[in-house]
Amino acid sequence: METKLEKKYGLITAIAMVVGIVIGSGVFFKAEKVLNATGGNLTLGILAWIIGGIIMISCAYTFAVMATKYEHVNGVVDYAEASMGEKYGYYVGWFMALIYYPTLTSVLAWVSARYTSVLFGFSITGGECMTIACLFLISSYALNALSPILAGKFQVSTTVIKLIPLFLMAIVGTIVGISNGMTVYNFTTIVKEVNTSNALFTAVVATAFAYEGWIIATSINAELKNAKKNLPLALVAGTFIIMLVYILYYVGLAGAVTNEVMMTGGEAGAKLAFQTIFSDIGGSLIFVFVIISCLGTLNGLMLGCTRGLYSVAERGFGPKANIFKQIDSITNMPTNSSIFGLLLCGIWLLFFYGANLTEPWFGFFCFDSSELPIVTIYALYIPIFINIIKKEKDFNFFNRYIMPVAALAGCVFMIVAACFSHRMAVVAYLIIFAIVMAIGTMFGQKQISKSL
Repeated sequence: METKLEKKYGLITAIAMVVGIVIGSGVFFKAEKVLNATGGNLTLGILAWIIGGIIMISCAYTFAVMATKYEHVNGVVDYAEASMGEKYGYYVGWFMALIYYPTLTSVLAWVSARYTSVLFGFSITGGECMTIACLFLISSYALNALSPILAGKFQVSTTVIKLIPLFLMAIVGTIVGISNGMTVYNFTTIVKEVNTSNALFTAVVATAFAYEGWIIATSINAELKNAKKNLPLALVAGTFIIMLVYILYYVGLAGAVTNEVMMTGGEAGAKLAFQTIFSDIGGSLIFVFVIISCLGTLNGLMLGCTRGLYSVAERGFGPKANIFKQIDSITNMPTNSSIFGLLLCGIWLLFFYGANLTEPWFGFFCFDSSELPIVTIYALYIPIFINIIKKEKDFNFFNRYIMPVAALAGCVFMIVAACFSHRMAVVAYLIIFAIVMAIGTMFGQKQISKSL
């Protein structure tokens, strides 16, 4: 008799999963960039968080409706395959394995090291920081490869811990800021004048990093009670809560230190904000929670990274599919895929350092690998949403037309925003992207598994 996944999760659990998966390092990492992009204009910054949140919510809802039809589908690769065919699914999986997961995982290793360096007074671009980043990268790989159960427990623990600094700063920072006038000062003072449209585009693209991850939550649909009703509710409610928490945290920071300090101080400014509100000791302790939150996000991304080529090989595509889909009998991990994933993380970490943290090593081919791969995901969503509008005749008008069109508009906005924000760096990225995908075409023929 075939064993099937049980319907064991309710609506509240599903909402908690969405919130836990998405909330992580992004809001800590990108709050400073949003503030700098908008010239210290808090109102414009909040608008950027709202626009990014609405794009996330519309895309999440559209995928949630699709998930209720394809109930055993999980992950963006499977959605692409179900909607557009297995070849499109393969190319999405190839992109995820070689660019998306390793670029974001390497950036998260550096972000975790960056905050650790601030805590101990090291340079955020020096050798100490990069050494710590490599250590975090290897440790996260080892945790996932050698003890997946322990890695899962670590992920659950950090989900709880990551909410502590956000809620404390959002609530206490706002109260203190209103009482001492700091919040009013920051809302009424613009540090520097900026071009509003360009500033908004740059800020929205920055929020994409903080909002990424909601697509993973759709993988629980086969285990969700009354999934047709609860999954759309969970994704909409969960993503709305995320947007609200991020905005409140952003406002809370404005109650702790001036915009000028946050814009020039970066991570040191965030640390000072926590210390101003909660004292030196309390602020440093909460800042440790920020680091743990970053490490939790790194752990989750590493989990995806180690399974990148496996997800492709398991479908019979990619180089040496029979090798990369092998599962270790002891750890129950795709060992070959994991090692390749770690190697890619190391390469992309080196690129991130040479392109963004020192004198540019790569000339024209320097771009921000923390943002452009995420924008690519939005571009890859577009054919899926168009296909829903064209083919899903059993959906009602709202689900077939209104939300997919809203999601499409959000994806197009994100692409346009990226072009305005990164300009020629987009061209450099697209050349690298085209090369990687061209290599992928060499392995686009489905392989027949050989019996041993």
